[in-house]
Amino acid sequence: MKFRSDPAQLRGSIAPVVTPFTDTGATDPEGLRGLIGWQLASGSHGISLGGSTGEPSAQTIAERAEAIRLAAVEIDDRVPFLPGTGSAKLDETLELTSIARDADADAALVITPYYARPTQDALYQWYATVAREFPDLPLVIYNVPARTAVDIDPSTVGRLYRDFDNVVGIKETTKDFEHFSRVLAECGPGLLVWSGIELLCLPLLALGGHGFVSAVANLAPVAVAQLYEAWQAGDQQRARDLHYRLHPLVDLLFVETNPAPAKWVLAQRGLLGSAHVRPPLIPLTEAGRTRATPLLAAGQDLLSPLDGADA
Repeated sequence: MKFRSDPAQLRGSIAPVVTPFTDTGATDPEGLRGLIGWQLASGSHGISLGGSTGEPSAQTIAERAEAIRLAAVEIDDRVPFLPGTGSAKLDETLELTSIARDADADAALVITPYYARPTQDALYQWYATVAREFPDLPLVIYNVPARTAVDIDPSTVGRLYRDFDNVVGIKETTKDFEHFSRVLAECGPGLLVWSGIELLCLPLLALGGHGFVSAVANLAPVAVAQLYEAWQAGDQQRARDLHYRLHPLVDLLFVETNPAPAKWVLAQRGLLGSAHVRPPLIPLTEAGRTRATPLLAAGQDLLSPLDGADA
């Protein structure tokens, strides 16, 4: 928990690592260790697990807990660790957040509860409960309305940010870019805001965002980290160049439901032993591979080396 006392250090490219499974669907701890090691060698500024890219709803609480504990040991305070601990159920969210706290995670990423479509007051009460339960653990709201069917309002984010010192940030995975701006206007520059939409990562930095949790970091961690670093160094042309060059890999990620395309690429490259995704998802179909192949070729130059060396 090296970074827990100073959440402002949670900046840059926080890679949302996929969850490796074997061909039979079992969890693959060694595969997860390998992916985390590759991300660290590739220069990612932080590691996240258990967001949408990590297939959390297809795992048991015990499996998610095992991954959190394993990742914390592998990361070993070299970069910030931001695991997803949210669920559709409050008791599970509290249990996983407790596990993340005890594993010395630096912050917990808590998704808005999905399927139930709670009101804004209900969302406030949900996050307030988690914040009161873990006053010493930084909490990051995870807003992803395409997956959860609920959008947390900027005013609700502001209310939580003002009422709880440990509500420190939000991951915005919405294509409504106005939402980003209104959240920042509501809360001010002290709130940490990350983009979870790949093509809004660079624009968010211009508004005062702090980085991104971008699924394309699973394929091109060096380039995604360098995009942030270029912006911070004032090299806007370099940042824009990387932004546009990443487009084919971004498009590849979503030819079918994420993370099936990402796992297909990682397995092809030998970074995963299997491209298996758990139901209700299915592996990339033949039609998906037909669409993905030219996109992979177009983005080939930005695929990070297997040893994590600089591109």
